[in-house]
Formats: sequence, structure tokens, C-alpha cells
Amino acid sequence: MTEPLGSIAELREVLDAGEVSSVQLVGRALARAEALGTRLNAFLGLRSEGARADAARSDERRARGAVRSPLDGIPVAVKDNMVMQGEPTTCASRILEGFVSPYSSTLVEKLEAAGAVVVGRTNMDEFAMGSSTEHSVAGPSHNPWDPARAAGGSSGGSAAAVAAGIVPAAFGSDTGGSIRQPASFCGVVGMKPTYGRVSRWGLVAFASSLDQIGAFARSAAEVALLLEAVSGHDPRDSTSAPEPVPSWGQALDGDVSGLTLGLPREYSAHDGIDPAVLACVRDAVAELERAGAKVCEVSLPHAHTAVATYYLIATAEASSNLARYDGVRYGRRAEAARGLTDMYLRTRSEGFGAEVKRRILLGTYVLSAGYYDAYYRKAQQVRTLLRRDFETAFRSCDALVTPTSPEVAFALGSRTEDPLRMYLSDVFTVSANLAGLPGVSVPCGFSDGLPVGLQVLGPPLEEGRLLRIADTYQRRTAFHGQRPPEPV
Repeated sequence: MTEPLGSIAELREVLDAGEVSSVQLVGRALARAEALGTRLNAFLGLRSEGARADAARSDERRARGAVRSPLDGIPVAVKDNMVMQGEPTTCASRILEGFVSPYSSTLVEKLEAAGAVVVGRTNMDEFAMGSSTEHSVAGPSHNPWDPARAAGGSSGGSAAAVAAGIVPAAFGSDTGGSIRQPASFCGVVGMKPTYGRVSRWGLVAFASSLDQIGAFARSAAEVALLLEAVSGHDPRDSTSAPEPVPSWGQALDGDVSGLTLGLPREYSAHDGIDPAVLACVRDAVAELERAGAKVCEVSLPHAHTAVATYYLIATAEASSNLARYDGVRYGRRAEAARGLTDMYLRTRSEGFGAEVKRRILLGTYVLSAGYYDAYYRKAQQVRTLLRRDFETAFRSCDALVTPTSPEVAFALGSRTEDPLRMYLSDVFTVSANLAGLPGVSVPCGFSDGLPVGLQVLGPPLEEGRLLRIADTYQRRTAFHGQRPPEPV
């Protein structure tokens, strides 16, 4: 089997030295993706011809001395809800069968401008609705550390592809933890920046006030490089933040002295947390203390409401956003329908999976007359309280540290019949989306041979601070350097 690809820095070094070409690197990535296809199910589609052509153009630029960026010629992957001109986009759903995008997302445009080579579209929960990638029409992605376990969701394919060394970097979307939780399960770094940092133009909408694009890699330094390349104001996205993009990588000096880390007491005392996970997180906090950080306890009084609040707001927005999939303009259309109404009913019944239907029904209910004030409006009011909790906490600390997930990767099939238990997988991550905060998950240990993630949350637009904390921790530990066992 093709050897795992190294880090972005390692690949860039051999590219610049002429020891390997981008075409060869892309070929290795494609070969490894195909070899691990059934074992991991990380990809929904590979760009074999297109990626090789892009790589050849990168090699030509390098030969001319016209390299565009540190990402030029580097193979990357994108989640299958980010459109790319001339390529299919399915969101892992039957309802988008046959759809080929006529334009590219801002994310893809920025990757192409940087010279990065998109090798394929990664697996995901249908329309990003899930925490295990089990709601994909193509079946679940498998965790590289144990294929019987979930890779997380909804960006499980992206996390698995990086953890398995298919690509050194990948992009996902995070609506309630869908980057950070898979990163924790698969033992890689995953970051959701501040809402508005990365344009959502061309990201297929799930819940528009919560969706955010972010990155996966093996280190915080690589995530900084990736986010610098794709962040920035985009006039095509009305929610895009008109803020300059700092050079986050240059701020990674390995020094956290003077920073105060807050430990939310509500998270540490959560009933559902695995004691082994909590022990790993406490060890990580102690390591950051030894690096010079101070630690204090803080309170998030409304934390217990976050999951309920999230699943009211997210489903309401999903109900609205997914109304466009009606069989008229694009995607699947039911055959032999008897009139327009029957076509709508059949198309949506055949095209959407069970979890998407569940969320559309719940969202439609909470927006309906007589229930809007009792549910949706109330959820928005509680969302404001949650945001104020964070604002208060950040008056006494520079960042919050928590477990990313209350447990390590669970067995595939163990939660599919218990939606509430599945939803609680995101108990520590959804609050950041409700408040629009940046958050990063970094590997901090193992339990029963499976990775554990440390989550660091910060005030809006303070990605650099979080990356500095994560990078400092990685300089002092070796968890991120451990790789899953190679398949026999």
C-alpha cells in the first residue's frame, strides 16, 4: 500500500528540493484513497484527472519559480458540501443525484488561487446532519484507529482522510461541532474559526446562522497556514466579517505565559463525561500550566440549555434552507408523479434520509403558527443568554479549555436508534456555534487506544490566541505525532 503522506511542511520541503513532483504526490494521495476505500469510506468522489492536471500546472509554476503559496502543489480534500465548478456535489444525499455545480465556492477559489490541489470530496452525514457520518447515503466513514468505530460527524470523512495520511489537510464545515468532534475522534487538529471569518459562499446551507467552514491537519501550525489561505471578507456572503486576516502562523512562538485559561465548572461536572477523557484533559491543562499559563474556574450558567437550544434553531433553519430541494430546479426528481404536489412529496420522500426528514419535521413544527413563540423565539432568547455567559467568562480568562467530546469514538451502530444520545455527543461543542466563537480541538491523549481531544474556545476573532495555545501544547507533547496502525 502507498505510504501515508507527511505533513504540509514535509511535502513542501521535498517539492522545493525537486525530490518529488506535485503530480507524484497527488498520485500517491489518490492511490492511498483508493486502497483504503472500503476500509475507511472517507471519500464520496475523487478528482483523478482534474487533480493530476492541477498538479501538473503546479509543477510548471515551480519550474518557473512562480510558486503561489506554501500550499502550491499540496494535495487537499474538501467536504462534499462545498461546490466546485464542473464537479458533483451531493451532500451525501440521494436528492442531489446528478447535480454538477456550475460555479465554485469561495473556499475552492481561494485554494486554487493558492495552488493547492483538491483531490476529492469527503464523506459526511447527509446535509451535515449527524455526529457519526452514519447518515451518509454512501454509508459511514470508519475511524482509522479502529474501523468498527465512528470517525465522527458530520465531517468524518475529512478527519479520517487526514488521520490516515491520505492527504495532509482537509476542509469541513462545523454547525454544532462537526469539525472539532471528528478531529477529537480521529486524533487530528480541527478548527472552527469565528463565524464570518471564512466565506460561506458555495457552502451548501444547513443552518445559516451556525454553519462555518474550517480546517483539519496534524498540527496547529498547519491549521494556521490553511486558515490564512481561505479566510477574508467576501462581498458575496452577507455574513462575511470585514476584518483583515492576521498572520496567525507567525504568532506561534510556543509561549503561553501570561494567558489565563478558564475551566467551566459545568463541563467538568457533566454526568455523561468519561472519567478517562476528563483525566486526559486535566493532564493537558496541567501541561499548559507548566508552560506558564494560569488556570481559573469559570461558570457558564446556561450551558445545560445549549443542546436543546441548538436543536431548535438548527432544525428551524434547516427546514427553511432545505425547502429548495423540490425536484424542480436541480437534483433528483421523482418519476411518474401525478401532478406538482405529488412530485414534491415523492421527490422529498425518496431523496431525503431519515435523519434529515426528522430535522425538517421538527424545524417546521417549531416555526409553525402557535409554536413559534414557545419554541423558536424562546431558543433565540436563550442563545443570547449563552453568548452573554461567554462574554462574562472571558472577562476573567483569555480562553476556555474543555473536553471536545464527552467520550472517545463510539461503536458504529450503537447510537443510530437513539437520536438523543447521538445529539449529546456535541454537548461541549454546540455552544461555540450558538455564540459564533472560534474553537479548536487538539489531540491530548488516548483512552483504550482511541484519541482524546482537548477543546480550546476563545473570544470572537481570537483564532491566533487559540492556535498559540494549541501549538504550545503540541510542542510539549507527542500525541499529535502518533498515527493509526496501517491496515494489514
